[in-house]
Amino acid sequence: MEHVRLLIAGSGPAGYTAAIYASRANLHPVLIDGLLQGGQLTQTTMVENYPGFPDGRMGYDLMADMRTQAERLGADMRFGQVVKADLSTRPFRVTLDDATEMKADAIIIATGASARYLGLADEQKYAGAGVSACATCDGFFYRGKDVAVVGGGDTAAEEALYLSGLAEKVYLIVRRNELRASQVMRERLLKKENITILYEHETVSLTGEGKLEHAILRNKATGALETIDISGFFLAIGHTPNTVAFPQVETDEQGYIKVASPTQATNIPGVFAAGDVCDPLYRQAVNAAASGCRAALDAERFLAR
Repeated sequence: MEHVRLLIAGSGPAGYTAAIYASRANLHPVLIDGLLQGGQLTQTTMVENYPGFPDGRMGYDLMADMRTQAERLGADMRFGQVVKADLSTRPFRVTLDDATEMKADAIIIATGASARYLGLADEQKYAGAGVSACATCDGFFYRGKDVAVVGGGDTAAEEALYLSGLAEKVYLIVRRNELRASQVMRERLLKKENITILYEHETVSLTGEGKLEHAILRNKATGALETIDISGFFLAIGHTPNTVAFPQVETDEQGYIKVASPTQATNIPGVFAAGDVCDPLYRQAVNAAASGCRAALDAERFLAR
């Protein structure tokens, strides 16, 4: 069974940054890509809010550059996914999806969080061409256009409010006859003249020639179908942290891994978390990268002891 000093589970800005710092510290990290090589950012188009790229950078290219940088510094990058981890023994034992077993003296969990979707085939069809799960990431591209946000909680309200400062009009599509959002968020929504709340509506399909142009909704009260003309469709119905392989790590009520701030340490000594898997609030690439840096430095100190 292969024995490594540091194993990084997951890629994306958190995993790749952790690999960069760990490589420079001569920890010889082995990084297992995870569900999606490069993380969610590879599925976006232009990234304009990552420092150092005044003209923006395509998400896929940005992640490819990070991966190349980590490899150049000595990180061992491997395809695969950690499906099981035994954190009760030392060294830790992990099992990959091809049944390979490995031992590790320290682990950084950077497996991210998967956005929840409605389950419509059209969501994948227009991914990157109108459909997004992050208004902060992609809202900039819909300045002066009409967009829709799906959800009724605080996250959906925040997304709608953010987009209202960019878009011409924002539809908030709510399945219930009321919002689940807090009172203060509801009041802010009602004050925005360019936000229209569509209560008791659900999305049936999305249409458009090459890019998103319309959303077809069903009025749950009447059963009638309605069409709204939109250029952007933002999902705000939550994220699911990818922690199934690490059941021994302590999580909060939403399933996000708890870390001992200001470090990235979990409840298990030698196990650290970085990126969206432990971030229910920001979920931004630059924040994920920063936490990957901290996790690698924490792991270096742990291994030195």
